[in-house]
Amino acid sequence: MLKDANPKSFAGIYIVCGYTDLRYGIDSLAAIIEQKYRMELFVPNTLFLFCGHSASKIKGLLWEGDGYLMLYKRVECGRFSWPRNSDELTQLSPEQFRWLMMGFSINPVIHNINPTHSA
Repeated sequence: MLKDANPKSFAGIYIVCGYTDLRYGIDSLAAIIEQKYRMELFVPNTLFLFCGHSASKIKGLLWEGDGYLMLYKRVECGRFSWPRNSDELTQLSPEQFRWLMMGFSINPVIHNINPTHSA
């Protein structure tokens, strides 16, 4: 479902960088969003994504207007490229969401350089 989801159908897509205990249920994940990041939880079609130590599994929390939908995805081969260096909430663009679902990094990997001399 997540791989085929149209990212433009979501009001917002957020990932919780770093590690999250995936044993948490809906209430605990919602509490992280509300208390730690001070985000509004009840915005319809807003998707929050969490990843544990094993980058082969993610959980999603989606408010549908009448209740929460919890999504759980485990890939059999490979891993998600998840930002681990910070403990923040990051909003994804539709393009970054597609990259994440395909197993690519959400951050650009080509960096501008300033050469000091020519060959």
